[in-house]
Amino acid sequence: MKTSSRLRYFLYLSILIVGCTTGKNALQKGNYDASVSKSVDRLKNSPKNAEAMRVLPTAYELALKDHLRKIDEAKLSSNVLRWETILSHYQQLNQLSDEINSSPVAQSLVPNPPKYIAEVEDSKYKAAETRYALGINQLNENNRVSAKNAYFNFEKAHYFYPNYKDVQHKMDDAYWAAVLKVVVQPVMVQSNYYKLSNQYFQQQVNEFMSNYQKNRFVIFYSEQQTSAQKIIPNQVLRLNFDDFVVGQTYVKERVEKLKRDSVVIGETRANGKVYGTVRATLSIFDKKVSSSGLLSMTIYDYQTNKIIKQQRLPGTYIWQDSWASYKGDERALTKQQLSMTKRREMLPPAPDALFVEFTKPIYAQLVDEISYFYNKY
Repeated sequence: MKTSSRLRYFLYLSILIVGCTTGKNALQKGNYDASVSKSVDRLKNSPKNAEAMRVLPTAYELALKDHLRKIDEAKLSSNVLRWETILSHYQQLNQLSDEINSSPVAQSLVPNPPKYIAEVEDSKYKAAETRYALGINQLNENNRVSAKNAYFNFEKAHYFYPNYKDVQHKMDDAYWAAVLKVVVQPVMVQSNYYKLSNQYFQQQVNEFMSNYQKNRFVIFYSEQQTSAQKIIPNQVLRLNFDDFVVGQTYVKERVEKLKRDSVVIGETRANGKVYGTVRATLSIFDKKVSSSGLLSMTIYDYQTNKIIKQQRLPGTYIWQDSWASYKGDERALTKQQLSMTKRREMLPPAPDALFVEFTKPIYAQLVDEISYFYNKY
């Protein structure tokens, strides 16, 4: 127990020594804020720590002067966003004040560290004012890119000063001016027989479009939505199954001559078991039913009818089955071969099910292509 207590004591002492050294090092490197924070932490754990008591007043004085100097420089700057810099420095000063006030020892060493509450509020207001003015100018340019930049500026203004003028309303205006509206036409398939199967693909597309969140400035609409909401789209997305083949069947037969030696083929009283060679002919049938198709994806400008992007997405699904038959002695077959001979030819899925299967890889490609293309908007 004595050894354990002594070990804990030295470990605690080592932590305090390293901590104070770290605070001193931060001061020497000009990291005044970090030096204040570390010194306060050490004083909370060890109120009589001499090193921390020496470091703290000096570190705080230098931090205060450094922030006030940078505030004065920013005020004289021509940087349009200078009030955000000024706000940041006032907030850091207030944080240092709060840290010092959280320790009685630190308070005695640095009594009444100033807090710049009014200055923070004034800086927030002026930062919001600047962002709002930038947003108004960009919104008046009447184009998507500028409207998008305006939205971000209004968003910043709202962050700094939520009640600044009509900033929330301007955010909405900028957002809807920046949004790319895309109408998605129903997926077309040139076959009445597969219209029901196509509904599965259509449902997947609808679900993806309605839940799309990769880019908040892109919204997909169905034709019914654009009509009901009287939306004038920017782009049109057209999807067509141009070419597809369902249920192409291929059957391949492989014939193998089998034999196995040293197989018991009989028994006599005189000689006992009789060994010999057994033979068989194994016919293995491999059946493949292939279904494939091409989806044409075309994106064009609604106003000019000009094609922006065009691509064909392929998809294939192959259903497979194997079975076998034999002639001769079954003892020439392995267990696996014999098992195959007991299987019977299976019927492939119905054509409508095969159609659904080959569209699955097409859907995966479609999602990737749409996500990549509209990410730039």
